[in-house]
Amino acid sequence: MRVLAAMVVAALVAGCGGNRYDRSDGGTVTRFSTGPISRACLSSDRKARNSRLCGCIQTVANQSLSGSDQRKASGFFKDPQRAHDVWMSQSSSDDAFWERYKVFAARSENSCRGY
Repeated sequence: MRVLAAMVVAALVAGCGGNRYDRSDGGTVTRFSTGPISRACLSSDRKARNSRLCGCIQTVANQSLSGSDQRKASGFFKDPQRAHDVWMSQSSSDDAFWERYKVFAARSENSCRGY
């Protein structure tokens, strides 16, 4: 299960790469942000990380997650076990968070591909 949680985090970060600021393929990301997700992304040990990618992911987080959700999700970069624990949790609040997180992860992969 730890592997699954790590894969979710890795897909979020590694699914993107490159160096363009503006999307020519109709993507919605036009600027890059800083925040808890960006900081966690930049401090991760993933090879694909860079300020543009992490800023793009933060921009999508700002559109998709509350500040509280962002702080919770930022912990997944350093400790994938936390993602697994939330995913496996039986609490309705964790279930609701996980649904929002999955939407965020999918949007990040689509919007940040090529950064």
